[in-house]
Amino acid sequence: MLPEIENLLKLQDADKEIRRLQDEVAELPKRVAAIEQKLAGTKAQLEKAQAAVKADEASRRKYDANITELRTKISKYRDQSLDVKTNEQYKALLHEIQFAEKEITANEDKILELMVNADARDKEVKAAQADLKAETAEIEQEKEQAHRRTAEDEKLLAEWRAKRDEMRKGVSEDLLRHYERVSKFRGSGIAEVRDQQCMACRVMLRPQTYNEVRSGNQAIVCDSCQRILYFNPKEELVDQKPGVNRPKRHHPKIDASQAWYYKPEFAGDGEVFLCLTNARGQASRRVYDVHTGRLIGDILIREGDFRQAFPEDITGATRLNGNWSEDELENFGTELPMVILDSLRADLDLARHEAASGSHVKQAAPAPAEQAAS
Repeated sequence: MLPEIENLLKLQDADKEIRRLQDEVAELPKRVAAIEQKLAGTKAQLEKAQAAVKADEASRRKYDANITELRTKISKYRDQSLDVKTNEQYKALLHEIQFAEKEITANEDKILELMVNADARDKEVKAAQADLKAETAEIEQEKEQAHRRTAEDEKLLAEWRAKRDEMRKGVSEDLLRHYERVSKFRGSGIAEVRDQQCMACRVMLRPQTYNEVRSGNQAIVCDSCQRILYFNPKEELVDQKPGVNRPKRHHPKIDASQAWYYKPEFAGDGEVFLCLTNARGQASRRVYDVHTGRLIGDILIREGDFRQAFPEDITGATRLNGNWSEDELENFGTELPMVILDSLRADLDLARHEAASGSHVKQAAPAPAEQAAS
């Protein structure tokens, strides 16, 4: 992996932490508002209970005033009854007195009802006051914690920004500019590649692009989301730790018409896979780059069996499993498909483990010019 890519991964982690802290700090006003809203609800309940008590007191005063007024009327009617001269007038005054007495009874009943409810109202007020007192203390504590957490976040934010500024120095200006532009619109500027897929936008990569990312020789950008791509071999390579159970390796047939080999160095091109094929009395040789799967040079054809035609290529090479028809090889064109490249790499890994553990000695001996593993 390029050092710049490693720095970008660290930078992206720093950016994520900075955004998280910024969001948390920005949430403080909303958090305080929610706390105060909760307290306002409790205050409203207390005010409602107190208003109900006041309303009952006002109603009682009104009923008391009504009773006083009615009793005054009764006294007046009784005085008037002494001066009436006819039975009709007396009966009328008596009727008014009786009506007033009924009204007094009704008002007294309402006062009695208010007196019965007064205890319940008083309990409601006291309970609301107790809740307000307890909640006020709790909310003040919550507000203090929120302010303290915000102060801590602001301190961490300053530290992460300083770290971020330092990390930026390890990335070229062009790559950093691209990373920041994509991050602004997509939330992240770098993405892992796994199984020929960009793990951020989930779009499949072209085999050539995937191979270039895996080689780690240059910064590659996703054609779909424009994020800078990186490959983590730990996600796909077989674990190399001792004691890990590995599948049993099947050995290719010595007399097969097609043979695949690995060479750590080939004509100055570095690590390569060789595909040697016998067909119609002739032998062909294809050379592929181990990291990218690209075909190196032209297909070379010689007379005879590939063992006699290309003995110098087989010498010091590791025989691998692989057998694809000539039509399939033609369809591969100038670049091996990723599934083929992964298959060859996996078998090479098994061959190396086999050689390191000595388990290959129980297998059939390879041809003298070939190695069991490099």
